[in-house]
Amino acid sequence: MSDKIVTFAIAADPPPRLDKAIARDVPAEAHLSRSRLARLLAEGRVTVNGAVAGARDRPSEGDAVHVAVPVADDPDTRPEAIPLEIVHEDADLLVVMKPAGMVVHPAPGSPGGTLVNALLHHFGGDLSGVGGEKRPGIVHRIDKDTSGLLVVAKSDAAHHGLAAQFEAHDVQRRYLAICHGVPSPGDPRLRGTRGVSLEPGDILKIETRLDRHRTDRQKQAVRWDGGRHAVTRARRLEDLGAAAFIECWLETGRTHQIRVHMAHAGHALIGDPVYGGSRKMPGNQPGRTAAQAFPRQALHAATLGFRHPVTDAEMSFAAPLPDDMESLLRALRGEG
Repeated sequence: MSDKIVTFAIAADPPPRLDKAIARDVPAEAHLSRSRLARLLAEGRVTVNGAVAGARDRPSEGDAVHVAVPVADDPDTRPEAIPLEIVHEDADLLVVMKPAGMVVHPAPGSPGGTLVNALLHHFGGDLSGVGGEKRPGIVHRIDKDTSGLLVVAKSDAAHHGLAAQFEAHDVQRRYLAICHGVPSPGDPRLRGTRGVSLEPGDILKIETRLDRHRTDRQKQAVRWDGGRHAVTRARRLEDLGAAAFIECWLETGRTHQIRVHMAHAGHALIGDPVYGGSRKMPGNQPGRTAAQAFPRQALHAATLGFRHPVTDAEMSFAAPLPDDMESLLRALRGEG
């Protein structure tokens, strides 16, 4: 991997730390985020006045900064002619509807058939290379068995701008889900659950910290110290008896966040094989058989809103509920 050298000078009145100063003064056209610059500093790829520099060094006005940015390699992942449901596409980004069952990015257990394989085929050679790997600009993910909307960067400028919005929690994301039980403001158990509170409009707020499970590294777990701060809000859309149709939205975006938080609140998502436990529907619930047989967590990324990272236009997209969740809703309503 070769390097591209980004050169600039520290401007007047710099912050007291080099990492903050270079984040402020690095040219916008370099498309280097704060987190990317922090990694380059840690790797010894930043020099000031010819000497390797550290994040905590004190900068001065006029210091000459050189940042050695690795040029993106060609990906090992192979393009695959997998159909894509494209909701929007322009010169800088693409919004796609990911079906349930599709992994976003290749991993040891899923080397092919992923969204990235499909994007490589669709994009051809026009890929975002942010982060040192020349691949489609994945700036956020949803779980394999969650359906819904994803935005993908086609240019480095779009990747940088979208990543900044996700980091600042400025992206609007709403999910539709079907959960066990009916979240109710009057439920004393719910009111007594640590981290759970109620906001005006009967909105359920779940605020905890999340970290990897201590014994199962594939799972996330609620923590009260350590881990990362996580906030989910949920609102009941429909009472289905022993289940509910709910809307959830994220203040933060952590791995499995909605699934972990709803389970913590006592309302695990129907079909969730990881956090749903062995919870069963009561025998008199319409649609009990359909709920017990539902093959995935009943979760759909329904809306996505953000500022276009190049044009600054407000963008908003919505995806209808997929057929399997529609069928489950009808069954739980007793409609067949």
